[in-house]
Amino acid sequence: MALPNFVPQDIPTAREESYRILRSRIDLSRLPRLSRDVTERVILASADFDYLTDLVCDEESLAAGVAALAAGAPVIADSAVVAAGITGCPVICKIGEPLTRRLARTAAISRAAAAVRLAFGDAGPGAVWVAGGTSEALQEILTRRVEPAFVVGLPVGFVGAAEAKDALRASGLRSVSNVSEKGGAAVAVAALSALLAPALAVDGSRAGWGPGAPPDLLEDGRAAGGGASSGGR
Repeated sequence: MALPNFVPQDIPTAREESYRILRSRIDLSRLPRLSRDVTERVILASADFDYLTDLVCDEESLAAGVAALAAGAPVIADSAVVAAGITGCPVICKIGEPLTRRLARTAAISRAAAAVRLAFGDAGPGAVWVAGGTSEALQEILTRRVEPAFVVGLPVGFVGAAEAKDALRASGLRSVSNVSEKGGAAVAVAALSALLAPALAVDGSRAGWGPGAPPDLLEDGRAAGGGASSGGR
């Protein structure tokens, strides 16, 4: 005897349950909307409530980041892990290219710094940069003067990460960062995603994949293979 398929309708998804637990443990309602969205997503990605006081969010800067994404600003990731996590839009990431290795060798710089130089050569000024690896990429973004529209500056590590993020805040560039040594790809992607969502909702938005989306793209904007494009836009 064949049994009918039964799908319970009242069981929350893991994501919904995660949000419920987070909101039952911490009240973020006092934060401005974009700051709240970024903080909530970062805490959700890390399960670390200390980000409430560790993150440095400026609502005006975050709004500028949303506007840049909605206007179609290129998104550049500092590492392959960050690039793979950004699934709602095309991403430029040069870290794995042979030319990056050659430039790093000949210029005696880190691969992360070489990747920043090559990505800037492709995208030019006005990009949204997402730094969630080690500190070298963020340091190069600052010293290279890439004229970003916005920087997600959340590298991780005991060597140079906190100092690079402090320098980012001192630079006056529009950004989101945190004070401590912690950070990483997951929280950097979470912060970018919190800005990308409202950017996609803007009337006439040029954020996301647009009409040139890969054919295997799912309805919610995630690539079927789970990864993001690492080539140019």
